Amino acid sequence: MRLRKLFGLSPLFVAAALFSSSMALADDATAWKSLCNGHDLSGWKAISGPLSGWHAENGVLYCDGGVGGWLATTDQYKDFELELEFRLPAGGNSGVFLRAPETGNPAFDGMEIQVLDDEAPVYAKIAPWQHCGSLYGLAPAKLGAAKKAGEWQKYFIVCDGQRVKVTLNGTLVVDADLADYQEGKTTDGKPHPGIKRTQGVVGLQNHETGIEYRNLRIRTLP
Repeated sequence: MRLRKLFGLSPLFVAAALFSSSMALADDATAWKSLCNGHDLSGWKAISGPLSGWHAENGVLYCDGGVGGWLATTDQYKDFELELEFRLPAGGNSGVFLRAPETGNPAFDGMEIQVLDDEAPVYAKIAPWQHCGSLYGLAPAKLGAAKKAGEWQKYFIVCDGQRVKVTLNGTLVVDADLADYQEGKTTDGKPHPGIKRTQGVVGLQNHETGIEYRNLRIRTLP
């Protein structure tokens, strides 16, 4: 808006116009951004494992398994809200990485939200912090929210400073303060330097079982 066009207008009109303009800019800054266009891998790169193991078509980002590895956004994020849907095959295993670096193990050097077919017999003896929805190795998920393999499920993840919240299929299953899991206090007894990171990529894990994702979108927090 050019200020010279405002000459001759009432101060109240000018103030309202400038306020409206600033609000529009604020809305743009916090708008939801799609992470997948549904037909190719634009905005993503393979950190380990081949990029050819991942595909996007008909609105779905998926991998068939194979040698494993993980896919990362080309952009980095600090504080954000993340929405996505996932569908596991029977016995499926995957993960969503948060604030991860592009080196090291993203589950520990970043953070991982577990994606797992909890009902598969092979996972009958897993630790509480390994269940679907858990902040892996740290905060166990509240049980009972996960659906059966083969059904679409939804995550709403908030990563805001030291607070990480995970809502699975409409149920809040994790509300973690990362300050509770500093050195020597991790649930699995292993180092998790990633909880000290303030930003990084969002990642999707290929755990050799196959996984489907869709409706991935993110919104940065002020």
